[in-house]
Amino acid sequence: MTKQTIHTDEAPQAIGTYSQAIRVEGGATVYLSGQIGLDPATMQMASGIDGQIQQVLRNLQAVAAASGGGLGDIVKLNVYLIDLANFHKVNEAMAGYFSQPYPARAAIGVAALPRGALVEMDAVLVLQG
Repeated sequence: MTKQTIHTDEAPQAIGTYSQAIRVEGGATVYLSGQIGLDPATMQMASGIDGQIQQVLRNLQAVAAASGGGLGDIVKLNVYLIDLANFHKVNEAMAGYFSQPYPARAAIGVAALPRGALVEMDAVLVLQG
């Protein structure tokens, strides 16, 4: 199996032993690593749940673009929240970034996330043509 590392300075640098994304054989499928609400310019966390959700979506958008696609190419999205009561805020924010057909999605409540983040999202996208 061949793998291609995807990297962009428009999203936060990896804070561990992982890549921002990996494209696999044939180049159509790209696995995006989890993104938290870090501003790529400052590596500081966005303020509050609303700010973090917006930054996470911008980070995913940047990595998707670096892979040659966009948010519309995402077929599976996983959302991790430390408080599932904020899930409605994720839905509201996603309406500004995604259109139908929406990606398949899971929402998972977790005890903690890296760097004290309130939300994290990862995705799988399939590039067209």
